[in-house]
Amino acid sequence: MHFDVLCLRFLMEADAPMYFPPGKAANMLRGAFGWILQQEDPHSASQLFSPKLSAGPSGLTDAPRPFVFRTAHLEGHRFAPGKRFPFGMNLFLDSEAALQKVVETFQKLERARLVSWSRAAKSVQLRPAQENVRKIRVTFLSPSEIKGNGGQILDEPDFGVMLCRIRDRVSTLRNLYGDGAVEMDFASFGERAAQVRLTRCELEHHDAERTSARTGQTHSLSGFTGIAEYEGDLDEFLPFLRAAAFTGVGRQTVWGKGEITFEKLA
Repeated sequence: MHFDVLCLRFLMEADAPMYFPPGKAANMLRGAFGWILQQEDPHSASQLFSPKLSAGPSGLTDAPRPFVFRTAHLEGHRFAPGKRFPFGMNLFLDSEAALQKVVETFQKLERARLVSWSRAAKSVQLRPAQENVRKIRVTFLSPSEIKGNGGQILDEPDFGVMLCRIRDRVSTLRNLYGDGAVEMDFASFGERAAQVRLTRCELEHHDAERTSARTGQTHSLSGFTGIAEYEGDLDEFLPFLRAAAFTGVGRQTVWGKGEITFEKLA
């Protein structure tokens, strides 16, 4: 059982002065991407940018978008005309037509020119291997917000809650855009994840927000960055952490939030 992702990398050249305010680089690119799609091809926009669920829990109708941006290196940077900058997009929809539509859309950006792009297919094996890992460090590269079981935003990334959110996100993306939902006992997975202990936590909290040009609504882009270390029986959770490095974890991943990496410590 695998989780598949297409990692795209775009190299752009600025045609006009460009500035990416801290915490807003992915949102700027996401907004431009969505606006062009909606103007040029409403059908593709409904598939790629604003997919809907036919049914869902508690009246949920908005499906997770089949992509996330990778732009942490752009935050707070300026680019003069003629300067080049790269960014990444992870695409979870296995479709050549969708891929070509993504590339065509970025060819139409108003303030930057697409110089080149590349693709790399990645596949994460979700079945655990015997690695005998007892301790890991997770690094939160972009502001991350994780909801607890009661719906509150956690101050610290509890491992059990985080892995349940990752499990659900990976399974949903696989079900909507890949080979089907993850086949596993979700409840027992969560119970075992809850036994893993948070042993070290060094976080920095960030406050930011975005205002939608279309609706005028303001949304929080806040969250924490930093490191958290965990100890316990970790082998079965490592595949989901590897998948989460591509999908992100927590709220608003499509805006570049929740980007993580992890490393084994023991």
